[in-house]
Amino acid sequence: QVQLVESGGGSVQAGGSLKLSCAASGRTFNGAAMGWFRQLPGKEREFVAAVSWTVGIEYYAESVKGRFNVSRDTAKNMVYLQMNSVKPEDTAIYYCAAREHWNADFNSWGQGTQVTVSS
Repeated sequence: QVQLVESGGGSVQAGGSLKLSCAASGRTFNGAAMGWFRQLPGKEREFVAAVSWTVGIEYYAESVKGRFNVSRDTAKNMVYLQMNSVKPEDTAIYYCAAREHWNADFNSWGQGTQVTVSS
């Protein structure tokens, strides 16, 4: 497993933008994908977006498609989440995650970063 550390969370007004970053350390990541999940207050953690590590194919939850953009920098072992046109319902703790193999679940997690969107 790799160690993952998120940064970039904070408070933003509805309609604004925020960019989250996640650094993988411990070893060079060369697994299947890295991505982002979030946990809204009182709810289970849910998938937000992911990017395949080698090819860069992007995957999005319907709730963020067209507003969020996931990207990666394989040279820096980093994954990013650009959040645009944010809404109050995007308020959550955002977690970075890594998936070593396509036939396995995401199995490395960051500690999470809080994003709060005010109306």
